[in-house]
Amino acid sequence: MSGLGVEAHGLRKAFGSAVAVAGLDLAVKWGEIFGLLGPNGSGKTTTIRMLTGLLEPSGGQARVVDIDVVASPERVRARIGYMSQRFGFYEDLTIEENIRFYGGVYGLTRRERRERIPQQLTRYRLDQRRKQLAGTLSGGWKQRLALACATVHRPDLVFLDEPTAGVDPASRQLFWNLIREDAAEGITVIVTTHYMDEAERCDRLAFLSRGHLIGVGTPAEITERFGLPTIEAVFIELQRRDDAELGLLA
Repeated sequence: MSGLGVEAHGLRKAFGSAVAVAGLDLAVKWGEIFGLLGPNGSGKTTTIRMLTGLLEPSGGQARVVDIDVVASPERVRARIGYMSQRFGFYEDLTIEENIRFYGGVYGLTRRERRERIPQQLTRYRLDQRRKQLAGTLSGGWKQRLALACATVHRPDLVFLDEPTAGVDPASRQLFWNLIREDAAEGITVIVTTHYMDEAERCDRLAFLSRGHLIGVGTPAEITERFGLPTIEAVFIELQRRDDAELGLLA
C-alpha cells in the first residue's frame, strides 16, 4: 500500500449551483488521528461522505485505504468504519446483540464474531453492561457502543463525524482515550469535532471554510500560521469571517 490512508486531489461536490466542497486536496498518513475542523457549512460532513463512498463526488479523485473510492466504493466501505453523530444501532437490542449484528453486517463469520464480541466488550469497557438494552444507555455509553460496532471488523481506517456531540466531559475524555488506543493499534482515525480541546488531541488538523481547505498541519503549526494563540481562537476567527461574509483567507 501507499504511505497514505487517504489521498484526495481536486475533490469537489456541488448541489446544483451550491458548491459544498471546492477542489479539496488532502493527504492523511496511516496511523494518524486527523481532525477536520471548520464552521457549520464548511464542508466537513460532505467531505467525509464522499471519502466513505456514500456520496459521489462531482469532480476530482480520492483513494481511501489505497482504493479508488469513486470506482470501488463497496470495497472501500468493507475496509473502513464510519460513526456518525446519529449512529444507527438498535435500541431494542442489548449491547452484545448490537455488536453481533454489526459483525454480521460487516461480513464476519460466526466463528469470527464469537472471537471479536468479547474483545470489543472488553476493549470499550462495555462488558459489565453487555446484556443492557442499548436504548437505556446514557450518551457516553451509546457512543462507546457505536465505536465498538464501527470497529468490530478490524477496519484500517475509521471516520468519526462529531462523535462526542452532547456527551459529558468525563465521557468525552474516556472516548478519546479509546480513540488513542485504537490509533496505537494502527487504525487511522479521521474525526470532525466542534470541541477545541478535542482538536488539540489530533496529530494533524485540516481547517475548512466554505468548502475550501485553508490550512493543514499540527495544532502548533496551525496556530503559528494564523498568528493566533490557540486552535479555538483560529476557529472563532474563521466563524467570524464566515458570518461577516468576508470570503476566504489568503
